[in-house]
Amino acid sequence: MPIEYVVLGVLVLIGLIALRKLMRYKSLHPLLPRKYNFGKRRDTLKETLAMLEARRARTLVETGTARLGLAKTKGDGASTIVFGLWAQRHGAHLHSVDIDAQAIDESRRAVSEMDLIDSVSFHVSDSVAFLESFQDPVDFLYLDSYDYDRHDVAVQKASQAHHLAEFLAITDRLHEASVVLIDDCGVPGGGKGKLVIEHMRANGWQILMDSYQVLLGRMPDSAASQIGGQ
Repeated sequence: MPIEYVVLGVLVLIGLIALRKLMRYKSLHPLLPRKYNFGKRRDTLKETLAMLEARRARTLVETGTARLGLAKTKGDGASTIVFGLWAQRHGAHLHSVDIDAQAIDESRRAVSEMDLIDSVSFHVSDSVAFLESFQDPVDFLYLDSYDYDRHDVAVQKASQAHHLAEFLAITDRLHEASVVLIDDCGVPGGGKGKLVIEHMRANGWQILMDSYQVLLGRMPDSAASQIGGQ
C-alpha cells in the first residue's frame, strides 16, 4: 500500500478521535468557550439560562458558592462563574452565600479574575439565616449548599432538611415567574432536593426538567413575560 494512503488513513483516524472527543464535551457555548465541559449538569444549566433570559431575570441567589472558578466545570458545575457571567451580560445580579469564609474568599478571587465582581455579591452566613433576611424579590434560586453523602444516610437526611429549610426561608420572596434549580438530585437517597421537591410539587410548582439537577417553575413559558419580581 502506498505510503500516502497510510498517512491519509492515520490523519483521518486522528481527526475522528479528535471530533469524538470534542462532541463529548458538553459546553455552554456561547456563554463560555467550548473547551469547558459541564457534563451531567450542562443540559439543565443550558435550559435554566434560556429561561432566565426569556423571563428577564434580574435577581439571582445561590446557596453554596463554587470556589474553584472554571477549574472543574464537569465536577462541580462552576455555578458562581456561570450565573455571574450570565448576570453581567444581562444586567442582573447574583448573590452567593456560604457559611465557609474560605470558600467565599476563593470564589471571590475566581470571580475577580473573570472581571465579574460588579455582578456578584458574596455573603458569609448560614444560608437559612441569610435567606430569611433577604428583602428583594428573587427571580432565580439555586440550591447547592449542605454537602450530600451518597453513603451516609444521616448526612443525606440533614442535607435534605437543610435545603427544605432554605426554600421555606425564601418562599415569600419568590413570585409566579421565579425559577428554582436544585443541584445533586440524581444520586442515591433522593439527593439534596428530595424534601424540597416534594414540598414544592405539593404547593403548585412543576418540574420543568429532571436530571442530575432538577429545574422547577410555577407557570408555563408562554405566560412568563412578567419578571423581575413584577
